[in-house]
Amino acid sequence: MSGNIIRKEDITGLVLAGGRGSRMGGVDKGLQNHRGVPLALHALLRLQPQVGASMISANRNLSAYEAMAPVWPDSIEGYAGPLAGLLTGMERAETPWLVTVPCDTPEFPSDFVERLAAAASTQGADIAMVSTLEEGEVRRQPVFCLLRTDLMDSLVAYLHSGERKFDKWTAQHRVIEVPFEEADAFFNANTKEELQQLQKLK
Repeated sequence: MSGNIIRKEDITGLVLAGGRGSRMGGVDKGLQNHRGVPLALHALLRLQPQVGASMISANRNLSAYEAMAPVWPDSIEGYAGPLAGLLTGMERAETPWLVTVPCDTPEFPSDFVERLAAAASTQGADIAMVSTLEEGEVRRQPVFCLLRTDLMDSLVAYLHSGERKFDKWTAQHRVIEVPFEEADAFFNANTKEELQQLQKLK
């Protein structure tokens, strides 16, 4: 597969907004305001120029999200985590590749999809994932990942076996990490305090 260029039109972008928001007091995180605009909309507007099509994965307040983009709830019951949102995206995407971003990290780089796609095509990977250097440690950012939509059957089998861990599933495939120096761009707001911090970045 290496050498096949992955074009923007081959990629569907998915904003993951389907979590419980438990660390933020159970609020719908994607609808929290960031500089006057819902977090999920920030993420969507940053993602759209980087992909051919885009959609949102959400499990509540669907009409609010529908005003932004096509929205799909998880096909697996019970807030099964980011892999459930990923599966929903793979089921709905009409492109060979899917890229995911979480709704709570609105300042991600405006070329991160292009960089993941270039690395995936050069190295013949099934999955390309962002990694950042924080305090001297390399950290994976697994919810920033580009992956082939034909991995869907593998993911269905994994989820039906009762597993939920992101890394354990991706490890079954040819996965590469793509280093990004700009760790601040991947700052995510999990709590109300972090949301306030986010307002002050840049």
